[in-house]
Amino acid sequence: MTIYAIGDLQGCHAKLVELLERIQYHRDADGPEPELIFVGDLVNRGPGSLATLRLLRSLGDRARVVLGNHDLHLLAVANGIRKPHSSDTLDEILAAPDRDDLLDWLRRQPLAILEDNHLLIHAGVLPQWTAQQTLSLAREVEAALSGPDWTGFLSRMYGNMPARWDDALEGADRLRCIVNALTRLRFCTPDGTMALAATKGVETALPGHMPWFDVPGRRTEDITVVFGHWSTLGLTIRPNLLGLDTGCLWGGKLSAIRLQDRSVIQVDCPQYQRPGEI
Repeated sequence: MTIYAIGDLQGCHAKLVELLERIQYHRDADGPEPELIFVGDLVNRGPGSLATLRLLRSLGDRARVVLGNHDLHLLAVANGIRKPHSSDTLDEILAAPDRDDLLDWLRRQPLAILEDNHLLIHAGVLPQWTAQQTLSLAREVEAALSGPDWTGFLSRMYGNMPARWDDALEGADRLRCIVNALTRLRFCTPDGTMALAATKGVETALPGHMPWFDVPGRRTEDITVVFGHWSTLGLTIRPNLLGLDTGCLWGGKLSAIRLQDRSVIQVDCPQYQRPGEI
């Protein structure tokens, strides 16, 4: 099976359609349809979040997604747990006749996928987590999101503490720490203490902090981690790391990479928002 991983969409529906057409053009005509895995932030700030969700859901088994922070934000806004931001473009989803079906589909998606020695997440992995532990911890959050008290989980999800993982964490603190790592993490200290307020480029790291993937001895060095979330990195390709957020929203590109041989397909994108507007 040919698998393409695709970076942050953020509601850029027209560019997603263009990218999928490019993927079809390059695939083996006699082979099966390629599988698609999206690394989160499917919606928000771009102009076509509703159409994007509908398209992804319509792809059925051909497409898998992991949830990003903007996807969780949509669920929280839809349930009155968070107020919309001025830069949000979620109103069309919230007013759609199929909104409940779309939101129910969204909340049942995973936060981590392990496929062919690739770990796909939205933002980051704490250095003390193995790939299997990451999957197990993600499943704890997924169970809360798909369970009967999922809105209660969302109401307790936000906050920057605890900033460091401990296996003894319980309840809301435990789930919050997992969510923050998988959907918000950029920088941390060597012991895994997260600096969640730091959101810009690598050069802005606070003293004693570094990108999560540069922590020496992180326990996911033995596989390839595929992620999005960090548009200022640009396309990042290392032996055990693939960063796919190439700033579609900001006038950059929407990127896909074929996991089997790391061939890259990109489409140019208009600038839907300026960084100073967020």
